[in-house]
Amino acid sequence: MHKQISLWPVVIAAAAILAVTMGIRQSLGLFVSPLNTSTGLGIVSISFAMAIAQFAWGLAQPLFGMLADRVGSFKVIVIGTVLMAAGLAITPFVSSEFGLVFAIGIMTAVGAGAGSFSILIGAVAARLPAERRSFAAGFINAGGSFGQFIFAPLAQALIHSFNWINALLILACTSLGSIFLALPLREKQAAIAQPAAQTVQTITLRQQIGSAFKDRSYLCLHAGFFTCGFHIAFLVTHLPGEVNICGLAPAVGATSLAIIGLANVLGSLYAGWLGQYQRMKMILFWMYASRAVAVAVYLAAPKTELTFYMFAAVLGFTWLSTVPPTAGLVGKLFGPRYLATLFGLTLLSHQIGGFFGAWLGGLVFYANGDYQWMWLGDIVLATLAALVNLPIRETKPE
Repeated sequence: MHKQISLWPVVIAAAAILAVTMGIRQSLGLFVSPLNTSTGLGIVSISFAMAIAQFAWGLAQPLFGMLADRVGSFKVIVIGTVLMAAGLAITPFVSSEFGLVFAIGIMTAVGAGAGSFSILIGAVAARLPAERRSFAAGFINAGGSFGQFIFAPLAQALIHSFNWINALLILACTSLGSIFLALPLREKQAAIAQPAAQTVQTITLRQQIGSAFKDRSYLCLHAGFFTCGFHIAFLVTHLPGEVNICGLAPAVGATSLAIIGLANVLGSLYAGWLGQYQRMKMILFWMYASRAVAVAVYLAAPKTELTFYMFAAVLGFTWLSTVPPTAGLVGKLFGPRYLATLFGLTLLSHQIGGFFGAWLGGLVFYANGDYQWMWLGDIVLATLAALVNLPIRETKPE
């Protein structure tokens, strides 16, 4: 009992770090319109930079996960925090597509990736018994969603009150707080001794990665997570634009993003708790299926403020609630030793989907003046993502 209580500072610290990195990162869509107006780069160029950011954030996670497995999470988070703050700070001073890709697409995204899911969940999972990892992952994930709830309206308020340049500079300074939040993670990870974990530790990282990619269940997780990334990146980048098309105030977009974050706090905690008692592949099935239904209902509904808020609440409940069962399944399949790396690789697939969601959203809008084809594609992909989780092998929790 004493050991579990002593772990709470680590779990809370991880959730707080994710609140900062995810909250800021998921609010950058609010800067698309000001960037377009001020730089004249155009929606396609800005969407491409945001798409590169999605990919870079995903690519950073398995790489930083490998580094964290060697040197510990604290050093990785410090490096990432400095990169993220620097990227945000130089963004107002770039005037070319290359500069925007470098600032937002690489520096900010890579820095945020060093303080995100794979590193934080991996650090905590290595200190927890298997039956507690799902709930801990849900709690940490809820922190990221709470960050979106806080930072989306905060970013919009800063843009309105101080202009978008000063808003980005303030967010850059705020992101540096992750260094202090990471202090409880200074000790190098040390897994709790368990028979299953001991077996996994005799395998090298390269052998474990090779074995994982020969496993059909692991590949199914990648396929489902790809669609999750497509869906989320499209919405977080282009939902403010969708609001503008419908003739509503920009505050509706910021409020919708905040509602998504708040709803996902509840969804993440519920998914983490439910994963202790139900098959996680079925949790994923119902999450992806519900997204297809939610988008279809949104398309048929009148585009009012209430519609956006209800849509955000429904989507928000499953927004990143896919993370706890996905991380839990990776841990079930392969143990905690290389969880930061293996889960990081699934997040890379997630962000490859995110690249296409953000980039294609801009191309579709440029070609058609709306996002109709993106919404329809989203319904199809969400349905396929639900089905692809069914073949995953998983025993029912005791």
